[in-house]
Amino acid sequence: MSVRLASPQGKWILLTTVLGSSMAMLDSTVVNVALPRIGRDLDADLAALQWTVNAYMLTLAGLILLGGSLGDHYGRRKVFVIGVVWFAAASLLCGLAPNAEVLIAARALQGMGGALLTPGSLALIQTSFHPDDRGRAVGLWSGFGGIGAAVGPFVGGWLVDGPGWRWVFLLNVPLALVCVPIALRHVPESADGKSHGRFDVLGAVLGALALALVTYALIEAQEGSVVVAVTAVAGVAAGIAFGYVEKRRPDPMMPLDIFRSRQFTAVNLVTLCVYAAFGGFFFLAALQLQVVSGYSALAAGTALLPTTVLMLLFSARSGQLGELIGPRIPLTAGPLLCAAGMLLMLRVGPDASYLTDVLPALLVLGLGMVTLVAPLTATVMGSVDAARAGVASGINNAAARAAGLLAVAALPLLAGMGPEAYRSADAFNAAFRRAMPLCAVVLVAGAVLAFAFVRRPAPDCKRPECRTHGHVVSPPLERPPQPEPGSIAS
Repeated sequence: MSVRLASPQGKWILLTTVLGSSMAMLDSTVVNVALPRIGRDLDADLAALQWTVNAYMLTLAGLILLGGSLGDHYGRRKVFVIGVVWFAAASLLCGLAPNAEVLIAARALQGMGGALLTPGSLALIQTSFHPDDRGRAVGLWSGFGGIGAAVGPFVGGWLVDGPGWRWVFLLNVPLALVCVPIALRHVPESADGKSHGRFDVLGAVLGALALALVTYALIEAQEGSVVVAVTAVAGVAAGIAFGYVEKRRPDPMMPLDIFRSRQFTAVNLVTLCVYAAFGGFFFLAALQLQVVSGYSALAAGTALLPTTVLMLLFSARSGQLGELIGPRIPLTAGPLLCAAGMLLMLRVGPDASYLTDVLPALLVLGLGMVTLVAPLTATVMGSVDAARAGVASGINNAAARAAGLLAVAALPLLAGMGPEAYRSADAFNAAFRRAMPLCAVVLVAGAVLAFAFVRRPAPDCKRPECRTHGHVVSPPLERPPQPEPGSIAS
């Protein structure tokens, strides 16, 4: 079934997919702003705050590739709706959590729902609309989703300072109550008729388990216990088992032979460096502004807006520039600009001025992100055969989320943050001043990798459809449109 964008049904489809993807996108950014208040209300230490962020990213990164496959086989609308309902139910549990342990478990459940609805929202756009309208629909979807990401920290800060941090999660419930009926009423069902029904569940479980065990070891490493050492070894073993399973399966979630492309391997290493630095930065910056500089949650959320706004305004033009001059220069210059922005954040301390201390750093960081994100996505897709462009994008998106996950776990350890560091302005400020140069070093490493190994893709390679992007913790997730003969409509 091909729906025209200008029709009433087309507008309803666009609305429900934007609402669904925005729910997951918002929770990737707004929670950072709420962390100090969550810590005080639930009497949680820094490790619990790290897990509040990482439990979500863990299940989302580990299962997002599987989520897309489930939608292709069982029906994209069905899996999308299940994902929205699942996400809303987990959000309700987050909002009602009586302690940090329940909140962390609910965040992990949220990530599972996000893994179902995030790839499903784009797949619904691509399979529902008429081919002549598909590009514009994807552009509107990514643009409106970027706006949602931009207002997320602002809304999150307002909720934390007003009704309370629990409403950061409870807000998802009314959004889901709007989204689900629209999807059931107006979105046509579709599935891939060639799907064979075999899913790489073992690979997904092993990948998520490896990330979980390594993350636990990094967060708890300051204890230096035997349990931490055993967990670290088990995490490495699970990672090796994941590689073995993916190599031997006829239909792996992550086909390892795709890394035979030197360009694909190189750009994913750049992705790991860049998004590790971004994940660590946005986790610590929201805390620094509140714990050390004395900002309210609303002020801290608003303060971080320039990076997202710059990406929304200029990411499409950056993609065009990358196509014109090739990706090597943008992927080298972008991380270097981001590194400079993070070093400028060293000026942000007690009683920091927004105009002279915070804003210049965020503008430089935002310009670096604008410079590199769109060319990075295009290079990932252009480094493999067009038929595998969607798989390549999914792997790259998951790699970026995993990098952010590990950075949030490792950076406080490397910067010497104790369990109670966020309760002391002096202690947190000292650790923050050690963390920003570490992020800058990782970004410089990404720039060196890009300069040494990234080259211009073939002129006939697959191009990204998501030209406008505003998400700061992961690159756009691209999925090639499914052929019409494989669809089923209802």
